[in-house]
Amino acid sequence: MDKNVEKIINYFKKKYPDPATALNYETPFQLLIATIMSAQTTDKQVNKVTEQLFQKYEKPNDFAKLNVKELQKEIQSIGLYKNKSKYIIESSKKIVEEFEGKVPKTRKDLIKLPGVGRKTANVVLANAFDMKTIAVDTHVFRVANRLGLVDTDKRDQVEQDLMEVVPEDYWTKFHHWLIFHGRETCKARSPLCDKCKISRCCDYYQNQIKGG
Repeated sequence: MDKNVEKIINYFKKKYPDPATALNYETPFQLLIATIMSAQTTDKQVNKVTEQLFQKYEKPNDFAKLNVKELQKEIQSIGLYKNKSKYIIESSKKIVEEFEGKVPKTRKDLIKLPGVGRKTANVVLANAFDMKTIAVDTHVFRVANRLGLVDTDKRDQVEQDLMEVVPEDYWTKFHHWLIFHGRETCKARSPLCDKCKISRCCDYYQNQIKGG
């Protein structure tokens, strides 16, 4: 393992010893719905909506019976709620009709669902089915590039490159770690480099801040 990667992992293990998704859910299906809703929306806001939503509608069949207007009213405080309402209902119908009412356990089948891309599929696989994946959202993309763990503007390539440098046993945790670090320290517009405990391992800090 690269020394920088080892130092980063050791720091994160102490800082975030038990990382997990911030989305609230009880079933794989609920996680799928919450993750679809989380695009361009905070997990906190999604949790506010799902707290009420999942009391009314619990299973794929419940959502499959809704019309788009009904669901839009339920999730209208979520960004892009019109498109997400359509995706959720269409995905629910597909799960009922093609997967016997159960969320599929493979990436190949998950990305067949409307509104589900590779990132959402990986989140579900990792958190609901305990599979080793690295889901790349905006935080993972930004922090991985800044640290110098990857050097690419393609999200799929970020996933592949991280899987090459990060030991497989840490893939899922590393996804969460980069998200937490991105939210708290390595912010998009004003990264708190002076407070970052892994700045010595960071290409962005060494080249842009310290070097500049």
